[in-house]
Amino acid sequence: MLDLIIGIGTPLVLLALGWFVGRSREKRHFQELDRREQLCQDMLVTQLKSFPSYVFGEKPPRMLVGEAVIATDYLKSFLAGLRNIFGGEVLSYETMIVRARREATLRILEQAQREGYNAICNLRLETADIGGSGVSNGNRKNQKVMSAILASATAYNAAQSP
Repeated sequence: MLDLIIGIGTPLVLLALGWFVGRSREKRHFQELDRREQLCQDMLVTQLKSFPSYVFGEKPPRMLVGEAVIATDYLKSFLAGLRNIFGGEVLSYETMIVRARREATLRILEQAQREGYNAICNLRLETADIGGSGVSNGNRKNQKVMSAILASATAYNAAQSP
């Protein structure tokens, strides 16, 4: 009987621990992203390919790149594997991609601010699956899923409106 309790209890305790720790870390990362986005709220961000209000005579526009790789925890990978059986939207992976996208974009904005720019244009995001799908996929069975986001943009100084 004790063996049965240990056999079932240990995985349940580990899953619960993974859920609490993973959720806590994710929540802290979202709070940190919110705080950093507040610091960058005065930056002009556009997907236009040209500089809408470039100030001539200032320093020239500069290409910036920011990367972020966010991994999911084992519990989310396990739950996503179950979702794969039954089908449907995998929200745990969605939050992972949102975190990576926000982090990569913030890295560009912060770099632009450090270098004295007040705007970025032509913001582009590329995504890549690094760790595999987390389910049986040839030799990559049950690997941790990671999302990589590469953000690129051109930093420039926009004219300040009076």
